[in-house]
Amino acid sequence: MEETAEVPAGPEEPARPRRRWRRVVLWVLGLVIALPVLVPLVMVPVYGVVDPMSLPMIRRYFTGHPVDRIWMPIDAISLPAKASVMMSEDGQFCRHWGIDVGALRDEFRIWREGGEPRGASTITMQVARNLFLWNNRSFIRKGLEIPLALYIDLVLPKKRIMEIYLNIAQWGPVGEFGIEAGTQRALGKSAADLDWHEASLMAVALPNPRLRKPGSPSAQLLKVAQVVESRARLAGSRTDCLK
Repeated sequence: MEETAEVPAGPEEPARPRRRWRRVVLWVLGLVIALPVLVPLVMVPVYGVVDPMSLPMIRRYFTGHPVDRIWMPIDAISLPAKASVMMSEDGQFCRHWGIDVGALRDEFRIWREGGEPRGASTITMQVARNLFLWNNRSFIRKGLEIPLALYIDLVLPKKRIMEIYLNIAQWGPVGEFGIEAGTQRALGKSAADLDWHEASLMAVALPNPRLRKPGSPSAQLLKVAQVVESRARLAGSRTDCLK
């Protein structure tokens, strides 16, 4: 019986270019999806010892707009200033875990009933937004703020969170960031020297520092500041985490 000669195996067929491109595309997509998680995961512990810049500050730098920020250690800021900002922005700051569950529940109920939600952002959520997210309101942004705020509160002490907030919030109409730069522009003095009245005026300017002017307050701004001042003076142990 005649034997059939074996045909030697040829070289392996190279991987198809289409498959290689598919792997590259999948890798890039995976990186894009992972970055929003990895960046805060790594940077939040770093911000425990490194003074951060906010995304609005970085954006102004890159677009050629002025930025004025003077980092002020929290222990150097007057107690009236710290208490006024807390009672104006987030009265439960020392007691919650980064989010105010009750306030979020109320916001959801208002939205479900057809009302206009007010935000329910804690100071920690505002820190998360300023460091890692964007300012335009959306349910997507709010959904990202919540786990970020929980993580920030888990990793950083309350005092450090407040220190970061006081130094990255926009506090003036033309690029003043942080309470020191804002106070120097509005009142011509340092945040270390703010009394209760001045501190409450600086605190109520925060929601709209482009229009609200602590140095020449309107009658309405003075009225709101008086309410905040009264609450801040009576805050007592509610501000213990800032001391």
